[in-house]
Amino acid sequence: MRRSAMLESSKDTRKTPAFPVTDRLAALDAWLLRALGGTPFRREPASADASFRRYFRVFAGDRTFVAMDAPPDREDCRPFIQVAGLLRNAQLNAPEIHAQDLDQGFLLLTDLGRQTYLNVLDDANADALFRDAIAALVTWQRASREGVLPEFSEPLLRRDLDLFPEWYVGRHRGYTLSDREREGLETMFRKVLDNNLAQPRVFVHRDFMPRNLMVSEPGPGILDFQDAVMGPIGYDIASLFRDAFVSWDEERILDWTIRYWELARKAGLPVRADFSDFWRDVEWMGFQRHLKVLGIFARINYRDGKPGYLEDTPRFIGYVRHAAARYRDLQPLLPLLDALEGTRTEARYTF
Repeated sequence: MRRSAMLESSKDTRKTPAFPVTDRLAALDAWLLRALGGTPFRREPASADASFRRYFRVFAGDRTFVAMDAPPDREDCRPFIQVAGLLRNAQLNAPEIHAQDLDQGFLLLTDLGRQTYLNVLDDANADALFRDAIAALVTWQRASREGVLPEFSEPLLRRDLDLFPEWYVGRHRGYTLSDREREGLETMFRKVLDNNLAQPRVFVHRDFMPRNLMVSEPGPGILDFQDAVMGPIGYDIASLFRDAFVSWDEERILDWTIRYWELARKAGLPVRADFSDFWRDVEWMGFQRHLKVLGIFARINYRDGKPGYLEDTPRFIGYVRHAAARYRDLQPLLPLLDALEGTRTEARYTF
């Protein structure tokens, strides 16, 4: 296993900052003093985000909090507040919002601790940690209600997929698709989207992965949920076990997915009656997500100047190769990957 930085959402947030970072920190400190009722405090960096959010741990008396700094010209705190409420109403361990200032983009949150799943996961504790994560996911999905969260609609799924040819193929690899290649890729995308859209819909976290799950009591603490949507039931379980920054062998992923499927069926969730059909849905959902991530990692390198994410692209190439080799309708991607990686130079990609 290897660990790295975090995943960003697929939304494009290029804007000019409203005022300098130093001014934001001064404004944050002034706001924190008011929010804490004048209690003296100190703050230290807690984590950065691949988006424009930053987090600080705040020490005030014998308590600690987490302050979110989300510049309002680049980030909107309202989805975070809404989804935190949904999670807490479902009796899940999401941060409580102690104070907020939407005009400035500041939130004061419960401190869920310092250890993410990603910090501590190993072969010995993975079963226990993922058991808790599976139970939390089923609880989250059981809370699903129509009309509450944005729809994970075809345009959004399609926008995610389009990141792959634009940023990974074109910008990162410098590869120009032929008309035939582009048509073939479009045919494959259509089949992927048809599968994704046919899946039953539930609440979807969208980044339900070890980096966003905290070792806490009760566990897990759940973070980075502001992009939650109503969407395919296979999405979050695919995110959990074929993660951006840690890999597991196929046998173990299969076992954990079966545990989820059994618990979901017992809870009355609309998973497929035959596990093999559900497994196919999860793999196709993961295929969509992994192509998106390849595009995102390239984009935040070239657009945002954050090169570290590209180090994890081989993991995702491995994921999409694995799925493409298994399913006939996805196999046409393999020659393109060969061409991109220079492993075959004698022929262009044909569908």
